[in-house]
Amino acid sequence: MSQSIKIKNALISVYYKDGLEPLVKLLAAQGVQLFSTGGTEQFIKDLNLPVTAVEDLTGYPSILGGRVKTLHPKVFGGILNRRALAGDQEQIAEYEIPEIDLVIVDLYPFEETVKAGGTPEEIIEKIDIGGISLIRAAAKNFNDVVIIASKNDYPTLQAQLEAQNGETTLAQRKSFAKTAFHTSSHYDTAIFNYFNTEEPLDVFKQSVTEAKTLRYGENPHQGGVFYGDLDAMFTKLNGKELSYNNLVDVDAAVALIDEFEDPTFAILKHTNACGIASRPTVKQAWVDALACDPVSAFGGVLITNVEVNLETAEEINNLFFEVLIAPSYQPEAVELFSKKKNRVILQRNEVELSKKQFKTLLNGVIEQDKDLIIEGPEQMTTVTDKAPTEQELKDLFFANKIVKHTKSNTIVLVKDDVLIASGVGQTSRVDALRQAIEKAASFGFSVKGAAMASDAFFPFPDCVEIAAEAGITAVLQPGGSIKDADSVAKANEKGIAMVTTGVRHFKH
Repeated sequence: MSQSIKIKNALISVYYKDGLEPLVKLLAAQGVQLFSTGGTEQFIKDLNLPVTAVEDLTGYPSILGGRVKTLHPKVFGGILNRRALAGDQEQIAEYEIPEIDLVIVDLYPFEETVKAGGTPEEIIEKIDIGGISLIRAAAKNFNDVVIIASKNDYPTLQAQLEAQNGETTLAQRKSFAKTAFHTSSHYDTAIFNYFNTEEPLDVFKQSVTEAKTLRYGENPHQGGVFYGDLDAMFTKLNGKELSYNNLVDVDAAVALIDEFEDPTFAILKHTNACGIASRPTVKQAWVDALACDPVSAFGGVLITNVEVNLETAEEINNLFFEVLIAPSYQPEAVELFSKKKNRVILQRNEVELSKKQFKTLLNGVIEQDKDLIIEGPEQMTTVTDKAPTEQELKDLFFANKIVKHTKSNTIVLVKDDVLIASGVGQTSRVDALRQAIEKAASFGFSVKGAAMASDAFFPFPDCVEIAAEAGITAVLQPGGSIKDADSVAKANEKGIAMVTTGVRHFKH
């Protein structure tokens, strides 16, 4: 197998020209013959460098509105011929095909056109044919050919050619080929997922080009990588890099806060809300959220849906926390938080989130639609003799939002738009309720007059009886148990209002 190869001929055809000039000038200075097409050809001519049009090489013009430019044996023969194979060399000599040692090409902006809301016709025209074929051909023949499929690789190739007198090694060419196949596979995945929306095929394809290596995973002995564009999602104003556990909590925090429109503050620990309140001002929302469970709040992830001002920041500053997320901050608030360098202060940007979620499971991947439903008072059906009051309906709605984002089995207790306690992740719904009642009492909250939400139906009336004895006056549950009537009868017996929604919100 050949090792170092000197570049003699290069085909350059790119959509974006930025960053290309220094590399093209170097190639020309090293005596490389340049072949090009269309706009790239003109770009090279404007640099006063010699360039040969692909049309002159093939004897065919660009046709079909530019759809066919490079698809020709004199181009692909020059790329795919094996230098060490006598038969290949005889054929390229017979047909006067130049050996192409370097291909620099990028792809039409398909993803960008989709994101920009292009018409179906505009999107289809951004499916690259010639470019993707050039990438695959050159990458396949990496033994003899250099493929550059990303402008990010221009500086690397330039440094290699400068240091090695216009030559590349086999290892370098193989590395460029790996990057090129990543480019082509990502591109094809984006195209497939665009088409796979109506009557979708049951296949799983995802490709994410951004990656961030984490300090470690869930525990220090586990490696971890985040695949995604965090910089698009957040502007980090202060603090250390986010950890695996931080990211999991931040994801839960964002999902929860998006349920609320009024000024709201939430505190999360291990993805569950340990405090949340909606109030007329952000400061009061923070104070009341913290009061729910100031012990669990220590080291938590904080999030609000309104700007954090200095007055509120001074209150928050008294607590040790890991991450704070808000849509904006007063400059003075950021200055205050920045006095502790490890605190992560994130300003959330407007980014459309996926409506799908997936994770590895057993020997495969499990995917589902996100739980995007939330039932308000208009979806609540009163099933008891006593109907909930207007404030109870409001509190049941508030509690239902929290229940949706809390680990099952869960019970959530709310009073006046404030979480006063929850029972989280219990194997028994009775245990979840008792945990919530006991926790509320431990922080000085009375559950008398509180609203209670359950993420699933009651198979027995025991939870209703316990709630009534504690003074809870309104209950929300999805319904659907074959013994619903027993729970309704118990609620009527105890004078409790009960509503059903018909929607279950398990979160495992």
